Amino acid sequence: MKIREEFTSPLELCFDRIKGKWKPIILWQLKSGPMQPSSLQRNIKGINQKMLLEQLRELKESKIIDKISYDGYPVKVEYFLTDIGKEIIRGLEVFQNVGEKYLKISKAV
Repeated sequence: MKIREEFTSPLELCFDRIKGKWKPIILWQLKSGPMQPSSLQRNIKGINQKMLLEQLRELKESKIIDKISYDGYPVKVEYFLTDIGKEIIRGLEVFQNVGEKYLKISKAV
């Protein structure tokens, strides 16, 4: 993921880090606690393993999430929100609430 070096505002920086179809959904899933990639893939309809791993890598590079690797076989990895990831969740909660209102409006039409 190529991140720009100059921004008009900090909002652009934040949106550049979480833009796309899958990143907000992945973060929303992680808000309930650490998860393995297999659980994330099972919970997110339509995402394939390659895309999930790419998005997780980008979120980790942006320090929004991190991972724990456990010893043993098979290897167990869990991803979790960092402090900045938890802050981003606060913003996503606003979008979630607006989305719920849009769903009610669209069902009423």
